[in-house]
Amino acid sequence: MHPRTRRAAVVTLGAAFAGSLASPARAAAPDSRAGARDASPWRGKPPLRRAHAHNDYAHPRPLADALSHGFGSVEADIWLVGDQLLVAHDASELDPTRTLESLYLDPLLRRVTANHGRVYRGYGLSVQLLIDIKTAGDPTYRALSRRLRRYRSMLSVCAEGRVWRGAVTAVVSGDRGARTPMEAERVRYAFYDGRLVDLGNGVPASFTSLISDNWGLNFTWRGDGPMPERERAALRRIVAAAHSVGQHVRFWATPDEPGPARHALWRELLDAGADYLNTDDLAGLEAFLRAAR
Repeated sequence: MHPRTRRAAVVTLGAAFAGSLASPARAAAPDSRAGARDASPWRGKPPLRRAHAHNDYAHPRPLADALSHGFGSVEADIWLVGDQLLVAHDASELDPTRTLESLYLDPLLRRVTANHGRVYRGYGLSVQLLIDIKTAGDPTYRALSRRLRRYRSMLSVCAEGRVWRGAVTAVVSGDRGARTPMEAERVRYAFYDGRLVDLGNGVPASFTSLISDNWGLNFTWRGDGPMPERERAALRRIVAAAHSVGQHVRFWATPDEPGPARHALWRELLDAGADYLNTDDLAGLEAFLRAAR
């Protein structure tokens, strides 16, 4: 959807929702109950820090399903509608009960509290919450920042350029307009998701903690046959450059249909040291990563 069309749709939806939105304290979507059930101590296998749940909110139990598979990163798309941050992929899917708080922040806080300060009890992994902004970045981030401060007890924080890791690390992606208000904050409870054009620009990992980009815009190989040596070398240069300054690397739009091509591409990403593998197939990526350990 074109940005102007998308924002017009959100304005219209905002007016429609104005009388129906519940307050954050009263919003009780069925998904939040799933999060409460998953607040029990982690009793499974070691978590998978490189597993990223793309469009996590599309699963039957947002967040809970990804955590049940041990994922180390989940993604939520947010829209600023009125004064609420709603989670959906498209404007047509917006639901006033599906807020960032009810689907993610509240269940994570319950789980961290139950697990003595960690998402996965007994493991020091800081789970990444990748927040993809779908509406105008500046006002949406300002609304997000106010909310994140309420959950600061579990969040990683950057203060005056120094980082303290919490149980959950929020990373802001999507509309680039979020960057300006983020840079202005002296104390910040979120980090920025850069693009390949941001690699090596001198901005520290304390601000741009993640470098993400579209696989298909940078590589022609889709997993069939051997990876061209030129592309393998380029992938490894990207990862090495990011790691040299403490940044993580993720590619979206990688092939996600089960089969040898997907496994071959995932294998190349692992061998290159990419930090996150992107998928909508939670069980498939878990099985791959556990077999690859």
